[in-house]
Amino acid sequence: DYIPENYDNKFRGPIQARFALGDSINVASVKMLGMVGVKEMLATAYEMGLGNLEPTDENLRRFGLSITLGGGEVRLLDLTSAFGVLANQGVKQEPFGILKVTDSKKKTLFEHKDTKGRQVLSPQVTFLVSHILLDNNARLEVFGPRSWLVIPGKTVSVKTGTTADKRDNWTIGYTPSFAAGVWVGNNDNSSMDPKLASGVTGAAPIWNRLMREILKDKPDEPPEKPENVIAQTIDALGGGLPKDGQPTRSEYFIKGTEPQALSPIYKKLK
Repeated sequence: DYIPENYDNKFRGPIQARFALGDSINVASVKMLGMVGVKEMLATAYEMGLGNLEPTDENLRRFGLSITLGGGEVRLLDLTSAFGVLANQGVKQEPFGILKVTDSKKKTLFEHKDTKGRQVLSPQVTFLVSHILLDNNARLEVFGPRSWLVIPGKTVSVKTGTTADKRDNWTIGYTPSFAAGVWVGNNDNSSMDPKLASGVTGAAPIWNRLMREILKDKPDEPPEKPENVIAQTIDALGGGLPKDGQPTRSEYFIKGTEPQALSPIYKKLK
């Protein structure tokens, strides 16, 4: 049997998507992939720029639910580019390294031309994901209030990732204008010291210094909310409609997907 474990080896029972993603809850991610399907997930990842995850017959035989927790090989450039799709309201732009080439007489030999890119996700979906990843309260339980994922005075969406064997540790973060990714690991692919390779002690401190430098002279830039994304008051515990006597909170939904009933966690015993 495949038995995934959470980062802190705790099991939480029912959990809302915002907090599952913010706190990097592995079990919820694996169950979500089981609902969506590996083939569909690979197709989306490939469209976003993860070339090694093309939904070929070979990859479908090779990958299972563990791909959620680092079971698929990706490059730092590809992963950062994929997060750039979230930053760019769902539009995929191919990465490039050369802006312009001139000769000794200042004649332009080559110049990169901007393109419109390709829409691979909807602006509504990218806004919801980006808002969860910028929400420090959503990751409070695991990462605490003042982790390396916080850039003071700036609104930044960010996600960490660690493979189960501690061979890879990632931190990728972005604003609508900038995306930056950091990977740490050993050149011989051996496991790292677990004390130095968690979600907040491996790549995150390096990413934090990098992002601070990128954004130090830039204005704050929150993601733009699409018109058909609405805020609704929900039950803070279960995520459905407010329940008498229970705490509430506000959550964003794509219009038409907001809850219409109480959360299914509430059961009436006869």
